[in-house]
This record gives sequence, structure tokens and C-alpha cells, in this order.
Amino acid sequence: MKLLVDSGSTKADWIAIDDNGKVLFTTQTLGLNPEVLDKAEIINRLDDKFDISHNKDKATHLFFYGAGCGTDRMKNFLSKVFEEYFIHAAVSVHEDTYAAVYATTPKNEEAIVCILGTGSNCSYFDGKVLHQKVQSLGYIAMDDCSGNRFGRHLLRGFMFNKMPKELAQEFEEEYNVDPDYIKHNLYKEPNPNAYLATFAKFLIKHKDTDFCKKYIYAEMEDFVENYIMQFENYKEIPVHFVGSIAFYLVDELKEVLSKYEIKVGNVLRRPIDGLIAYHILNK
Repeated sequence: MKLLVDSGSTKADWIAIDDNGKVLFTTQTLGLNPEVLDKAEIINRLDDKFDISHNKDKATHLFFYGAGCGTDRMKNFLSKVFEEYFIHAAVSVHEDTYAAVYATTPKNEEAIVCILGTGSNCSYFDGKVLHQKVQSLGYIAMDDCSGNRFGRHLLRGFMFNKMPKELAQEFEEEYNVDPDYIKHNLYKEPNPNAYLATFAKFLIKHKDTDFCKKYIYAEMEDFVENYIMQFENYKEIPVHFVGSIAFYLVDELKEVLSKYEIKVGNVLRRPIDGLIAYHILNK
């Protein structure tokens, strides 16, 4: 049994397949970002799902693609956790961009591949190898145009009384805006980036308001200039996107990228289905 996992900071999609590619089960855990979680919390999130804990000894391979796995230190840390948990499985840990590449990019083709979800990322794929020019420093310093970045904007807009009255009233009805509750989630709970990203749904819902538009377009332009334009050939090859932010704001994304003469390629909400096809072809 092979386990294929696409993990962001908010959630992780799991699919178990047999050697012929038949799906045995699918499930979802909370995100398994090693940059913000310790070993105990990762194991707790695995144990919380019956399909995973019940079948952990049956797994022969684990292919994990995750946010926070961009450095050798984090890959090695997570690999050791998985090797102890899935005792019979050969474990392979890659950063989440590889899942996005395999899901969006035809074999041996060049592309720039971006992730716009809870966090954000951008890489150049030369047809065989992934290249990055920007090393992410995580949600506090980077993550342009991500869900957590939009959440930060909305919280600040609300707290600084910059949010229009009607929007602020709806925001207050939809979310717990007690300062102590917010600070507890930001500074005491795991995954503060995922907490911030929960507010992005509000921005998407109200994307046609001037208040939300200014953040959407400003963040998208920052992402283009800070990430995509790092690659000299950004006008010559397709730029693919994976993630809920890209998927639900695709019209705005296409509008912004057209200003920079960038060709938008595939835009997927989740790469997990593409991973199945990839691993069947490359078993």
C-alpha cells in the first residue's frame, strides 16, 4: 500500500493506493508543517484519523509533499517521525512545490509553478529539476498573496477601524474578534499561519468590495514582482498555480498577470489527483 500525501499548513490530503493505482481509502488530517509543529503534535494528528492509524503497519511507501519541507533539516526531521510511525514504509519527503509540479506540468516541460494557499511559494521547473531563487522565511516575513497574509490584512483592517462599517459588522458576526482569543490563537496555539488563513474566506466572499480589492491586487502584484519575476524567462513559459487562493481568485490573478505579459497555465485547487496519475506512471 502506497500513501500519497499533499500537506499544507491548514490540512493534508491522504490517498492510499495499491500497486495498480486503485484507491484504497482517502482521508484528511490537519496540516503537518514541520516548521510550526513538534513531533508529538504531528503524531497526535496522525493518530486522530482511524484510516491512517489502523493501516500504518500496512504501508510500504509514503510519498509526502508538504509545506515547510523546503530545507534538509525539516525534511530529515519529518522523515524520522514518519519512519518511526510507518515502520514498514520507505519514506520520501519533498516540499509541496513538487506535488504542484507533478499535478500541473506535462512530463519534461518547462514551467514556473506557484502555490497560493495558506502560504505561498514559487519555483522554476526545467522539465527535470526544480529551481528556487527565493528561500522562504515563513509566514511572518514572506508568504506574499497567501491566505495567512490576507488574514493579517483583514484583522488589522478591523482592529484599526479601517474596515467599512457594514463589512466590520459582518466580520464581527462571523468570527470571534475578542483580542484575547485572537492573541491566544496567534501566540499560544499550533499553526498560527493556518489560523490567519481562516479569515481569507471572508476576503474571497467580499472580493468585489473596494476594501478587499486593494489587498487582493496589491498582494498579487507583490507576488509577481517578488517571486515570479525572479526568473528571467517568466514571459516565455506557462505559469501554473495550485492552492485555494489561486483557485478562488483566478479571475483577479489572470487580470494581474496579463499586465506583466505572463501566460497563466493550469490553476488547480488541490494537486492530489494529479499525484495519483504521476505515481501510477512512475511506479
